[in-house]
Amino acid sequence: MSKVLVTGAGGFIGSHLCEKLVAQGRQVRALVRYNGRGSFGWLDSSPVRDQIEIIAGDIRDYDSVSRVVTGCDEIFHLAALIGIPYSYESPLAYVRTNVEGTYNVLESARRTGARRVLVTSTSEVYGTARYVPIDEAHPLQPQSPYSASKIGADQLALSYQMSFELPVVVARPFNTYGPRQSARAVIPALATQLLSKRPQIDVGSLDPVRDLTFVEDTATAMITIASTDAFLGRVINVGTGEAVSIAQIYEKLVAITGHEAELRQDPARIRPQASEVMRLISNNSVLRNATSWKNETNIDTGLEKTVAWLRENLDRYRADRYAV
Repeated sequence: MSKVLVTGAGGFIGSHLCEKLVAQGRQVRALVRYNGRGSFGWLDSSPVRDQIEIIAGDIRDYDSVSRVVTGCDEIFHLAALIGIPYSYESPLAYVRTNVEGTYNVLESARRTGARRVLVTSTSEVYGTARYVPIDEAHPLQPQSPYSASKIGADQLALSYQMSFELPVVVARPFNTYGPRQSARAVIPALATQLLSKRPQIDVGSLDPVRDLTFVEDTATAMITIASTDAFLGRVINVGTGEAVSIAQIYEKLVAITGHEAELRQDPARIRPQASEVMRLISNNSVLRNATSWKNETNIDTGLEKTVAWLRENLDRYRADRYAV
C-alpha cells in the first residue's frame, strides 16, 4: 500500500488526521517540527504512535521536506503558523512558514511524482463575509498577515496544478474545535478559565459569528476531499453551514462547566477593528453534493467532548495567561 505523508502531524488537526488514516489501514509518515526535547507534539500520547513513522524536521527547510516527501504517494499538508494575533507581531514568520513551507511541499511533490497533494487552507482568507453562507467563489480578503499568507499558499498550490499538472486540491476548513486544540483558540481559552473557576473570565469580542466543525469531522472531510478526483485543482469548503456567536459559545460552556463568573474584556484579546472577521458561515454544498460527507457531531455534543478532555488535561494549559 502507498505511503501517506501528513505535515504538521503533531498538531491539533494533524494528530487526529493521522489516527483516522491509521484506522483506515494506511501507512502513515508524519512530519513534526524538530525540537531539542524530542517531542512529537500530540502524537506523543496518541494510541497509534507506534504505527506511524514519525520524522522531525522543519517545513521551512527544503532539504528536510524533500527527504520526507520522497516515497510518499499522497500528501496532506497541514503544517502552518496559525495564531492570528502573533501574525501582527511577526508577519515574516508567517510568510516563511506558510508560503515558503507550502512551496517546499509542492516542489518536492512535483519532483517525486506524488499522486495527490491536499493543501490545508482556512476560512480566514474570506475575511468578513460580503454574503452568507460563504461559497468557494467568495472574494478573498486578507484582513490579517496570517490570512494573507494563507491566500498566498492556496494560490501557489493552485498554480502548481495549472502550471505543472501536479494533482492538488485545497481544503478550506471553517473553524475547527475539539480535544488538543491550542490555547490560542477561543473555546479552550474560555473553557480552561471556567474549569479553573477563575472569579473573572477574560474575553475578547463576543460578537463574531463562526461556523464550528468538530475536529474528527474535519479530519474525515479532508480524507474525503483528497480521495475525490472531481476536486482536483479546486478549493473545497469544509463546514457545517450553521452559525454560532462567541457569546453563545460562552453560554454553552458555562452550562457544561457549571461555573459562571464576571466577564472582563481584555484589550489584548481585541483584534484591530479592520482586521476582525465578524461572520464566517460556510456554504458546504460542493462537498455535500459530491460526497457522502456530513458533520456527525453537533455543537452541543462537540463542546461536551471538548470540555471533558480539557478537564482531564487542564494541567497542559495556563488559564491565567493569554496565549498570543
